[in-house]
Amino acid sequence: MTTSRIIPPATATAPGKIILVGEHAVVYGRPAIAAPVRQVRATATVSQRNGTGVLLVAPQIGLSGQLVHLPDDHPLARVTRLTLDELGLDDPNWQIQLTSTIPIAGGLGSGAAVNAALVRALFAYASGLVNDATVSRLVYAGEQLHHGTPSGIDNTVIAYGEPVWFIKDAALERFTPGARITLVIGDSGIPAPTRETVAAVRAGWEADPLRYEGWFDAIARIARQAKNALEAGNAAALGRLFDENQTYLARLGVSSPKLELLLAAARHAGALGAKLSGGGRGGNVIALVDEDAAAPVSEALLAAGAARVIVTNI
Repeated sequence: MTTSRIIPPATATAPGKIILVGEHAVVYGRPAIAAPVRQVRATATVSQRNGTGVLLVAPQIGLSGQLVHLPDDHPLARVTRLTLDELGLDDPNWQIQLTSTIPIAGGLGSGAAVNAALVRALFAYASGLVNDATVSRLVYAGEQLHHGTPSGIDNTVIAYGEPVWFIKDAALERFTPGARITLVIGDSGIPAPTRETVAAVRAGWEADPLRYEGWFDAIARIARQAKNALEAGNAAALGRLFDENQTYLARLGVSSPKLELLLAAARHAGALGAKLSGGGRGGNVIALVDEDAAAPVSEALLAAGAARVIVTNI
């Protein structure tokens, strides 16, 4: 008599992310700096199931469906299929359960984090090892469906789990700040339509490339100075660069009255600098603070209408 071997479930997690400086310009070959946010995470668990084929379950987005029935343009389905191909598997009788504490469409990399956790859990369940570069490559395929023409920064910082200096199609550079910096992240409560904001910036660039290239060059200069400030542990200089970067993001048309209200509240409460982070128009703002200012800045953001705040250190 033979018995089937029961494989214990495999679970993997991935952090959220925040872009410190350089969003939007990074799509056009300029540098950006991003870091993981470990206070929020995506989790994927893979286990055996009695049914046939892969079942994807993600309650937060109302998904419970077999992989074979999901369309090719579904980001989770695409990343699952590509990962199974990488593992040399077809459609095993597995269930993939996905959960996340990262706000959806909030600029914290929820889509990339869920897919990164998914990739790592699938490899773990198949008893395979996976390196960060492979995770990043597979997750990028999902980012293309989420965002249209992504820079690749979300999948990179989430896969590697470290602060990164990122230039599209260039060698990845990881670095360590010279001193710990404290950020207060304020969620506007408004979804950040990254695909739409990226497309709107592209339309502006196509209509007036000279003006937009000048703005992108200015943002690149800010990113280089921000890297120097981070490596020197100079929070005051970094705060001023946050404010300057925000000025150009507003010119690109990706700020909004709600974001500007939150930014003003953070600065008034003692932030060293503040800017939107990510696609813009909704999503999050980030405020750079001295540690003793984290509480009053958090309170000010909530009073100004933030849906939630997260305090994180980099």
